[in-house]
Amino acid sequence: MIRPVLMAVDDDAEVLSAVGRDLRARYGREYRVVKASSGAEALQATRDLKQRGTPVALFIVDERMPEMKGTEFLVRAMEMYPESRRVLLTAYADTESAVTGINEVRLDRYLAKPWEPPEELLYPHLDELLEEWSANTGPLVEGIRVVGTRLSAPSYSVKRFLSANHIPYQWCDIETDSSMRALAESVEPGLARLPIVFYPDGTTLVQPTPRELARQSSLDIDPKQRFYDLIIVGGGPAGLASAVYGASEGLTTLLVERATPGGQAGTSSFIENYLGFPDGVTGADLASRAVAQARRLGAELLTARECVRIRRSDPYRVVELDDGSELSCYSVVIATGREVRELEVEGVRERSGLGVYYGSALSEAVLYRDQDVFVVGAANSAGQGALEFSRYARTVTLLMRGADLRKSMSQYLVDRINETANIIVMPNTTVVGVEGEGRLESVHVRDGNSGETRTLPGAAMFIFIGSAPRTEIVADLVERDERGFILTGRDVMKDGRRPGGWHADRDPFLFETSVPGVFAVGDARRGSGKRVAAAVGEGSAAVSAVHEYLATV
Repeated sequence: MIRPVLMAVDDDAEVLSAVGRDLRARYGREYRVVKASSGAEALQATRDLKQRGTPVALFIVDERMPEMKGTEFLVRAMEMYPESRRVLLTAYADTESAVTGINEVRLDRYLAKPWEPPEELLYPHLDELLEEWSANTGPLVEGIRVVGTRLSAPSYSVKRFLSANHIPYQWCDIETDSSMRALAESVEPGLARLPIVFYPDGTTLVQPTPRELARQSSLDIDPKQRFYDLIIVGGGPAGLASAVYGASEGLTTLLVERATPGGQAGTSSFIENYLGFPDGVTGADLASRAVAQARRLGAELLTARECVRIRRSDPYRVVELDDGSELSCYSVVIATGREVRELEVEGVRERSGLGVYYGSALSEAVLYRDQDVFVVGAANSAGQGALEFSRYARTVTLLMRGADLRKSMSQYLVDRINETANIIVMPNTTVVGVEGEGRLESVHVRDGNSGETRTLPGAAMFIFIGSAPRTEIVADLVERDERGFILTGRDVMKDGRRPGGWHADRDPFLFETSVPGVFAVGDARRGSGKRVAAAVGEGSAAVSAVHEYLATV
């Protein structure tokens, strides 16, 4: 529970002690009392409180202090806490200080010293001010604060990482919050690098990397041991299923995920056809449940760590991580999924994260409330994204190359899109460019039938145009097809012959690649089902094949 602060400032030790005593006696259960014996000390304490995200409800400050007067301190404190109530302590009949305070710092009260008895001369005034402050203060948020601007691609990346890992945070836009802007400038003069992430313990990260965020947020980024029965590379639905079943069946199991668990499915705004969820489930919720289940059963999950290479060192398999360290294991499951394909038209790359986003980007959807946005694509993910954004945006225009949504999208999604009044479907349409000063402002599209090009104004564009398998890390290890998908099971057999380098006296198991003990599941595998449920099925079934393999080692 957050306890707002009441700050007392006075250079007279006896008076300061009396103020602190009286404040604690009346308000100590709901508020924390902080004392300072000078303006400079109080200013530093105020900065520290702001950095930690602790609200200050009231300042009660002596005016006649050496080096820094009370009004001088309040002027600077108000830059950080403009909504805090301000009380000036003055000597009897010191009207000059009172007038100065009212004019310079919008003083709420001035109180003459001494104030005995406080029940009559102090508490009634403070009660009224604290009631006003509480009524005008929103919900008190405790935790991480991300300070940046909408026109900052790194700010978007940080928010997306925290959201995908289910780490609560408060977003503070420096364009609309002058106090947070002042705090940010005290850490990063000139604001050349954004965002700045403030943690409750006082830690500050400036434009952090995913690994820095993961470490500071207490996510696991280092393995607990050097050898495992099973290492899974990739944390999408297939990889998470392998982790759940591997750990539950007694295998020492490690999953390595370069970004955030859930994969592309984790960014899906709503999945309505997943078995067992009649009311639908978000991709983020499904991923969160799977992560919790895998950990409960004993699997290790490394976040923001990348596998850069897998090699064979019979009878073991070796996984090299992005810091050069190596982990050994008996078996590997490759569940790297697919990478989103970039839209290669003029202006898109420069505005990535500045109005142009790949995937659902749900953390940004609310920022485009009552504005016009575009969704590019015609598969299920595009339909789900369009429906989610329609809850906030004034209009959602679905731009698609094909002529009919039904050819690439599930019928239940087509029906819901047709029923949603603020979704506009533009078939036979290709994006040929985007424009905008520092952010997306318009999209250039071409009509596939007439060839006509026109410009459509809009604030954001969310791209869902397909993907390619992410299998480069095993390009020199296992056999792949011409498009980069990994061959498994029967596909690695050629004219009934086992692949080259295959030393086992048996044919490959289900989901096994051309290297014994190395398996592939999910979207990285040729012939996969390209559905969340299919990926989960493959990930779980692969563990049975792993057991068969381990019996031969």
